[in-house]
Amino acid sequence: MNLPSSVTALLPEYVLTLTGVLIMLIEAVLKPATSRKPLGWLAIAGATASGLLGVYQLRLGVLTAFSGSIQVDAFSIFFHLLICSVVVATLLGSLDYFQVHAGEYFALVLFGAVGMMLMTCSVELLMIFIGLEISSISTYILAGFHKGQGTSVESSIKYFLLGSFATSFFLYGIALAYGATGSTGIEAIAAALGTSATPRMAFLALAMMLVGLGFKVSAAPFHLWTPDVYQGAPAPVVGLMSTAPKAAAFAVLLRITFCGFPTMQHRWSLLLWGLAALSMTIGNLGALKQTDVKRMLAYSSIAHAGYLLVAFTAFAPDGISAACFYTASYAAMNVGAFAVVNQVGGRKETLRSFEDYRGLAMRRPVLAALLAFFLLSLIGIPFTGGFFGKFYVFSAALQADHVWLAVIGLINSGVACYYYLRLLSSVYTRPTESKSNETLAPASVVSLPAGIGLTLAAAATLLLGILPGHILNLANYASASLRAIYAPAPPTAGTLPPSGATQ
Repeated sequence: MNLPSSVTALLPEYVLTLTGVLIMLIEAVLKPATSRKPLGWLAIAGATASGLLGVYQLRLGVLTAFSGSIQVDAFSIFFHLLICSVVVATLLGSLDYFQVHAGEYFALVLFGAVGMMLMTCSVELLMIFIGLEISSISTYILAGFHKGQGTSVESSIKYFLLGSFATSFFLYGIALAYGATGSTGIEAIAAALGTSATPRMAFLALAMMLVGLGFKVSAAPFHLWTPDVYQGAPAPVVGLMSTAPKAAAFAVLLRITFCGFPTMQHRWSLLLWGLAALSMTIGNLGALKQTDVKRMLAYSSIAHAGYLLVAFTAFAPDGISAACFYTASYAAMNVGAFAVVNQVGGRKETLRSFEDYRGLAMRRPVLAALLAFFLLSLIGIPFTGGFFGKFYVFSAALQADHVWLAVIGLINSGVACYYYLRLLSSVYTRPTESKSNETLAPASVVSLPAGIGLTLAAAATLLLGILPGHILNLANYASASLRAIYAPAPPTAGTLPPSGATQ
């Protein structure tokens, strides 16, 4: 049975949408005392099915829909699989977290994933804007899901107000791009810039769009919302919003810069050079003074956005694949870190500060070991995904002769060791007498779904560090697929690089 191209191209999004709608309909007829956990399993099944459909699409070549505004290729499928993996891990870790309005939570996570996936496969700026809004509205609500806590409501309001302001920059950039080139299609913009008489307006359009996307990825100086929102939002939500929306925004940024404005790379690479250096420095210096674990991880995410932006300053083949690989490794270790924070703090998140984590290894040794592993990966210790991701990014920068940017990144990685190891030392330090009774009190057992989610995150972080070949091959294939938009020789549909190749 041959389905229409508009259906085949968006099968994963259709599955997520229908699953979310079904969850909302079932939630409406369930009695208040009935457990909502089956709805969570339904959401997990929908996200898993969506990911499997992405794997199926990988063998179909390039798919288009809606007059070419949607293009499903290896590049978009790479991020589809990443987003689905993050959603599954997040849902596994939060099945027992929300006791009230859990159905709405599961549906909002799926609806947000639909917007993120639309962003990654859109080759038309207005379609990207629609996907951005779908994703943003869902995360605005999720950030304030702890309705009884003032900090959660505050984080949602701040995220909404600043997010709306940043989105207006992105929309204004689209308008300027249309004024400069006469089109909002990314491929048409690239073609028009070759003969355009208004390069300054086109660069201003790109700069405006960078402001909007810089907010989504928490890049400095557009990062001011990040610490407060991360501190107030529920821990599972922070694990999701710190990875999946960022992955989608970075995918859009890669497509816009390398495909829409390739002739201006000498300009925007210099701009992103400054954003990368600023994000790494501000993120790491800000994290040094934090005593709240979630705020520290928030500043850490700003720094990692800077590390990832380093890849944008490299040449097209290496820069794109390095950015894809680093996004995957960061998602694995950051989702795992926030999953541990979720399990340690519980629903009320009573354990927040570094002092509260003192003696964690004596009370919950497995969680302490997992947290240590994820923190070491965030530092970039060998045999972890964080190490290979940083190595790949900095190598790509060096090949593009951005030596000073690589040096700044390495110095910032050394600075990051301090606050990561400070938390790690608290975890493995014996608690004080005044805290010992509280700290060593019996803790709740990690549920089976949460244990599966933590295991998957740890396994992915480890495999990306010791066996990165398969993901690296897929990242290289995604890079070739993206560059095929303006390169003369597109990759052959349905074929992957040899499994032993790493470049």
